[in-house]
Amino acid sequence: MSQSRHVPVMLQRCLDLLAPALEGPDPVVVDCTLGLGGHSEALLERFPQARLVALDRDKEALRLSGERLAPHGERATLVHAVYDELPEVLHKLGIPRVRGVLFDLGVSSMQLDEADRGFAYAQDAPLDMRMDQTTGVSAAEVLNTYPPGELVRILRAYGEEKQAKRIVAAIVRERDKEPFSNSARLVELIRDALPQAAKRTGGNPAKRTFQALRIEVNGELAVLERAIPAAVKALDVGGRIAVLSYHSLEDRLVKHVFAAGAATTAPPGLPVVPERYQPRLKLLTRGAELPTEEEIAENRRAAPARLRGAQRIREDVE
Repeated sequence: MSQSRHVPVMLQRCLDLLAPALEGPDPVVVDCTLGLGGHSEALLERFPQARLVALDRDKEALRLSGERLAPHGERATLVHAVYDELPEVLHKLGIPRVRGVLFDLGVSSMQLDEADRGFAYAQDAPLDMRMDQTTGVSAAEVLNTYPPGELVRILRAYGEEKQAKRIVAAIVRERDKEPFSNSARLVELIRDALPQAAKRTGGNPAKRTFQALRIEVNGELAVLERAIPAAVKALDVGGRIAVLSYHSLEDRLVKHVFAAGAATTAPPGLPVVPERYQPRLKLLTRGAELPTEEEIAENRRAAPARLRGAQRIREDVE
């Protein structure tokens, strides 16, 4: 088990952002993306009054983090769930509102480190990419069965891949000869399909395609679109939410939800804005905060991270 996987991204900043909401008596804080439990462990240690509810769709992550958080006993409740299921999880636990919510949207480092999960383009592995391997279609099925136009759309929308058409043409040609099953063949195909100039920039040329497949396989953006508003709704007045994103699609989505919550919904020209139109959220970060150079040097996975925070400042008034 490599030590690098135990470095949670922007940890101190996340804790500081949530701190004012978690200082009171018996606050509940939710870690929507438990992973290996790095952020969760730090929350339990820094806020000794807090009760933690942590979600993950990956059973292996739950098992490992369960061992890590065992010393905290009943203060930690770990739940096998996708993060857009937060309202149902809280309802089952009889928790009406929470004081803090944290999302770390990076794929758990463990999944990137484990070759047999097919997330990593740096090593050969079966093309799976499902975070919950008990359900859904694998990346290989997506590659082998989706119509070409749909594959192009996914690579463009989720991978921001400018060469999507070239790559998909090569995928379709190759899958007709033999279906895809392993990542190395896909990486090689992408390298061959790209023009020289495209290979010279931005790291491994397969990175964007793998990102796009991962988002499609796990329905990540659709889940996130439901999850962020649900988390905001679960916050008590005074409660805080912190979200770490790793690519522009996620960050844009979080930005829109926060900006909408922080805006007045009053029709223009009202001399006094009635309470039901007042903002529900106060933004805690100016734009997105970035990791420091020192942090990136210590933990290269932090490089693309973007952190946004918001505070619930009033109830919804119908």
